[in-house]
This record gives sequence, structure tokens and C-alpha cells, in this order.
Amino acid sequence: MHPASLVAIVLVCLATLSVGSLGLRMSRATSDFYVAGRAVTPWRNASAIGGEYLSAASFLGVAGLVYDRGPSMLWFPIGYTVGYLVLLVLVAAPLRRSGAYTLSDFAELRLESPRIRSASSLLTIAIGILYLVPQFQAAGLALRQATGWPAWAGSVVLAVVVYAGVATGGMRSITLIQAMQYWIKLCAIAIPAFVLLAIWHRESASTPLAFPAFEAPGATTSQGLYSTYSTLLALSLGTMGLPHVLVRFYTNPDGRDARRTTVSVLGLLGIFYLFPPVYAILGQSYAPTLPAGMRVDSLVLRLPQLVADDTLATVLGAMLAGGAFAAFLSTASGLVISISGVLDQDVLRPYLRRLTGDDAFGVTGFRIAAIAAVVVPLVIAPLLRPVGLATMVGLAFAVAASTFAPLLVLGVWWPRLTTAGAAAGLAVGVTAAVAAITTAFRAGDTAGWIGLLLTQPAAWSAPLAFTTMVVVSRLTPERTPAHTTRTLGRLHTPEALLPP
Repeated sequence: MHPASLVAIVLVCLATLSVGSLGLRMSRATSDFYVAGRAVTPWRNASAIGGEYLSAASFLGVAGLVYDRGPSMLWFPIGYTVGYLVLLVLVAAPLRRSGAYTLSDFAELRLESPRIRSASSLLTIAIGILYLVPQFQAAGLALRQATGWPAWAGSVVLAVVVYAGVATGGMRSITLIQAMQYWIKLCAIAIPAFVLLAIWHRESASTPLAFPAFEAPGATTSQGLYSTYSTLLALSLGTMGLPHVLVRFYTNPDGRDARRTTVSVLGLLGIFYLFPPVYAILGQSYAPTLPAGMRVDSLVLRLPQLVADDTLATVLGAMLAGGAFAAFLSTASGLVISISGVLDQDVLRPYLRRLTGDDAFGVTGFRIAAIAAVVVPLVIAPLLRPVGLATMVGLAFAVAASTFAPLLVLGVWWPRLTTAGAAAGLAVGVTAAVAAITTAFRAGDTAGWIGLLLTQPAAWSAPLAFTTMVVVSRLTPERTPAHTTRTLGRLHTPEALLPP
């Protein structure tokens, strides 16, 4: 057991709750809970996005993948970052100008269809839960590493702290929390990396750096190339389809600030992703073979014990444990916000409206929805523990790339998109991605091209969804939304030129 690591985790949780209480005092209206009053500055929003986006897969999973499979896995951090460049170029400013609260709001605004809204709501919840599960798993791993407690204890702590932050002040609180947590994470991963590199430099004569093999098995074959391209496509397109990412752009004052936010995010992500490969290289140098019972996902947390003496290892391990828990908290908070907003607007409010005939529910429904948003993934997480953290997150990206990405790109840029085309594309995309992933899980280690296509579906499921939307839309021009021209004008006209 390492009491210092537990202290670091407790301090991060206390800081989260303290900053969340500040957001509570600033939250007055419903818009404060959903989009922070649309008044978040680009730099603060960029820090919050960095805090939200750098999840368990980034803090722990990337280093483990590079350690285990070689530098070909560096496509993960590259893809994570490129996803924001695609987001900047294609949809950041138009999404902000839409005035929507959620992805479901945007879908209904653009396609004028309650059914498309309902489908988008279900997808938001599904993708959010799929991304939440590895956060709970990683929290259990980190707390078990720090204290020896069972894995479920870390998951419960994460659920309680996240709910407290979300329910007290909504997006106002979470924006402050996530901006703070980005800088906690950056310091927590950077400072130990520099210290460990200094120790290696001192011992370099006896411990040469062992770079992981520069090609994973089969990486130069057609299967290896397919895996790389599919991963890049999933991460590049999937970023714009992640509900907790997109809602951030609704918090900017205008489209120009949304673009500035995205440019800043690219810089912040680029700085952070310099460090996970350092841990992978040091891990290969000091522990070419993992100790018995050690998971590859825990490499970052265990590395100080393999490199430094007991006192320094304890201090560095505590920093890493605190930073890792900050990663889980910030990402989980953003996801819970997104899921809660959809459950509140599309499930609870309609039900309560039919039941009471009243439409003035304030933020009560949001807080009730937040309970469901943390409980469901908390229950599911132990069932999917054998799946790696980065793998789980990659699956969420694949589903997002096959559904929301084509809906957003075509919805923003193609006036001929029809309601029928959007519905068909969403159905095909989600069916293809989920069917492939489910089949892969049930079949276990499926070898050859079939296994690769099932575990890496984005390279074919995303183009299939795009093609379906285009073809069906061309076949159903009568289903073009009546106010398409007006809506697209709103999306592409700077706010200063729009009528009040």
C-alpha cells in the first residue's frame, strides 16, 4: 500500500468538489447547467476540453499500448489530436452558431424530425456509456494500485465525486473543474517523466534505452496498414461524434471563439501526448517483461517503483495516481453532463410534462438524470474489465465515426441531406459498427482478415454510413427538410451579421 498515493487521490477529489461548489454559486439559469451560459472564453474552454478529452486511455492506455505493441501504436495519440483538426475545419463554428444545447437539438434543428432526434438521443447515451465504462475501470485500477482496495471501490469513489460535481453546478462547475484538471494532469505526467529521465541519464551506462520494436507484428503487411488506417479514421472522425466533446462548443460566445478554442486545444493536446511514449520507452528499458500479475494498463503507475528508490518512487507514484484520477474525473464529468442533458430533455421532461401538464421543472430532472448516468456504467464496468482501456475507448470512437460524423458533416455542408437519408445512414452505421464489435467479443481472438475487420470496423463502417446517407438522400428529394436553406444560412453566417 502507498498512503501518499491515496492522499494525492483524496486531494484531487477535494479540489474537484471545492471548485464544483464555486460553479454552484455561479449557476442561476438552466443554460448555466447545460452550456455554462454560453460565456466561456476560448482559453478556459480549451483547458476544459483538454481536461475532458485526456481520459484513462490517454493517461494510462497509450503508454501501455506503445510498450506492448511498439511505436505503431503512436497513431493513437496522433489520431486523437488530428480529430480536433478535423473538428476545427468542418464543424466547430457552425455547431456553435446552431444555438443547440445537445447533439439531439442539432439533429432536430437541421432535419426537422422528432424521430432523428430520438435516434440521436439513444446514440448519445450509448456512446457516452461506452466511453464511461473504461473511466470507471481505470479508477478502480488506480485506487487498487495505490491502496490495495478492491477495484469496485475506485469506481464508486469516481461515481460519487462526479455526481457531486455535475449535480451541484452543471456545466458551470464542470468547466472550472476540467480546466483545473488539465493542468493537474499535465504536471502529474510531465514532472515524473522528467525525473525518471534524469535517473535514466545518470544510469545510462548500465541501463540503455530500449525502444519498443518499431514495427508491431504484421505492421508492414496489408493487415497492418488496414489497422493503422482504420484506427486513424476512427479517431479522426470519431472525435466530432463524441457527445461530451461537441457540447463544449456550445459554451463559447460565438463561432469565432469556437475556432480559437479548437486551435488552443490542438496545442494543449500536443504537449500532453509527448509524455506517454516516454513511459513506454522507460518501461521497456527497466522492465522488458511485465512482472507477474501486472497489467499493461498499470505501467505508468508502476514505473516509479521500477526506476527510483523507495522515497522518490512513493512521491512520483503519488503524483501519477493523483493525475490519473484527475483524468478519470474530468472525462467522466463531461460524459455524465452529456448523458444527463439528453435524458433530462428527451426522457424525463416529456414524461413529467405528460404526467403533470407542467413544463417548469428547473434543474431537478437534470440531477435525477445524472444519477442514472453514473449508476449504469458503474454496474457495467466490472463485466467488461477484460477489455483494455484503450480498446474500449477505440470502440466508442468507431461507433461515433460511423454515426454522428456523417450526420454532422453532411448536415452542416450538404443541403440535399434528407430525413430519410439521415435515418438510413445512422441505422446502417450503428448496425455495422455494433454488429462487428459484438461479433468480435463473442468470437474471442478471431484470426486473419475477418477478425481484423470485426475489431477495426471504422475503415468500412464509416464510409458505408456516409454512402448510405448520400444515396438514400438522392433517392428521396421529397424528404428534404422544409427550412434547409434558412438553417444552413444560420450555420454559416457569422453571428455579427445575423439579425438579433
